[in-house]
Amino acid sequence: MSALVSSALASSEVADAVRRGLSAPRKALPPFLFYDREGSDLFEQITLLPEYYLTRTERGILARDADSIAARLLAGARGPVAVLELGAGTATKTDLLLAAMVRARSDVHFVPADVSPTPLDAARTRLAASLPQLRVSPLVGTHGDALRRAVAWEGDLVVLFLGSSIGNYADDDAAALLAEVQSALGPRGTFLLGVDRAKSLSTMLPAYDDAAGVTAAFNRNMLARINRELGGEFDLATFRHVALWNEATSAIEMHLESLVAQTVRIGVLDMTVRFARGERVHTESSHKYTDRHVQGLFQAAGLAPVASFEDAERWFSLHVTRRRA
Repeated sequence: MSALVSSALASSEVADAVRRGLSAPRKALPPFLFYDREGSDLFEQITLLPEYYLTRTERGILARDADSIAARLLAGARGPVAVLELGAGTATKTDLLLAAMVRARSDVHFVPADVSPTPLDAARTRLAASLPQLRVSPLVGTHGDALRRAVAWEGDLVVLFLGSSIGNYADDDAAALLAEVQSALGPRGTFLLGVDRAKSLSTMLPAYDDAAGVTAAFNRNMLARINRELGGEFDLATFRHVALWNEATSAIEMHLESLVAQTVRIGVLDMTVRFARGERVHTESSHKYTDRHVQGLFQAAGLAPVASFEDAERWFSLHVTRRRA
């Protein structure tokens, strides 16, 4: 398991993402920039909001079906099992499944991976108390970092990608990431993917624009992070949070809209960014899926469906897959 070790996310990656994104004709920043210490804390608050149905719906499925899901994930394992969770955060959505896996086997090694070390520290502390028999080795890095290290694991591998985080990727990028997962799995590995299903806008849109303004603070924290880490001079009060539905891509989009014409200096990058009044920076897309859409991604990535689990309203689903024979 020595290949699955922590690796610091290079600060140059943040700088490069900001430089590229804010110099593009249509300004955009990648979602991984949300998750510094402050952003991770805000996201944990979001998961508890009444409007944010995703976490509680997914957790409800796991509360009901964790043993069945664990049995599917572990069915082909012949030796020690590494459970790699991409974008694990504090892993609170994963503890029910981990408990079921530990009930089934005594040789489970959990590797939560995230770009921010703060939630991973919280996950390790909590799991040490609730599942002391579970070995936990946090990994700080991107999804690609984690999967590249997973390839070197000589035992069996289970990869988890929960919370419908796949929805942050455009279809081509989602298929490419799933192909990386497929490559890492090996002949006996399994993969569990959580997806948010398309439903009424009256349910979906408030999850990204809550009444308390927590999601707005989460979105603006991306600019605050640039100020903290890169010497940015953003005035957060001059940007508003925008959440909207893009029918063409079946996605909720989040943007930061400049309320005034302004010029912002980013000292570390030796960069000046000009914003027109009303100009938007795209910060996230969260795609919502149909069965056909999900199966198309699996087909493109070389993954074969094994079993699916969903809530009674069919708002959310969890899919067990493995490498196509």
